[in-house]
Amino acid sequence: MLEEYEKLNSGEKDDFRRLANYLLSHTYMVRYEYQPSQQMTLPNRDYQTVSRLFGLFRDYFDLSGWRLEKDDNYGVISLFNRYDHNRFRLDRFTTLFLYMCRLIYEEKREDAGNYKAVLTDTPEVVGKMRTFGLLEKGKTGRETTKKERIEAQRTLAHFNIIRKMETSPWDGDGNKILILPSVLSIIPNQGINALYGEIEDMKAGGGENDSAGEGSAGGQEGELL
Repeated sequence: MLEEYEKLNSGEKDDFRRLANYLLSHTYMVRYEYQPSQQMTLPNRDYQTVSRLFGLFRDYFDLSGWRLEKDDNYGVISLFNRYDHNRFRLDRFTTLFLYMCRLIYEEKREDAGNYKAVLTDTPEVVGKMRTFGLLEKGKTGRETTKKERIEAQRTLAHFNIIRKMETSPWDGDGNKILILPSVLSIIPNQGINALYGEIEDMKAGGGENDSAGEGSAGGQEGELL
């Protein structure tokens, strides 16, 4: 691995260090990125760099107990900790927002196109929570606050699970959102049935207990805690 690293030029070494830290912070990287300023989807150059040097990145992370994976079909690079360390705990509302995004992605997957991203908006995601009875006032749920909605979207965007289509801040209720294919790494196809069970458990509990999805580097893929 060191021999391969020394073959890189100075610019490539800088990119290697920068992107290794990026993956540790953001967990997921996708092949195509929507650029709100240009209103178009473009190839992600950072993804291309990691993909080109994938063997080197993989060996580097493996030394410290991380597993780097690349899904060439959906264009997602994911980083997981083999020892289940460095997990990021999602609060209850963010977890529910993530779950609804996964269900919406499943429903609209055929419309994802070449970029493998699904279009939705904040009202659709929150409306789906209401459909499941997760936001009803009473014993089984409660209404959502604007602060919860903003923070949930910011968190999932940080981990490259969703992408905002406008250049404006996350402060409105009409945000157009792209659900990125990285959501499939958090909750794979075989985890859909477990997802419904988890939603029912959270609805029955109706409390304020936090629930963690695999929204960060360090979890086991598909695990819902």
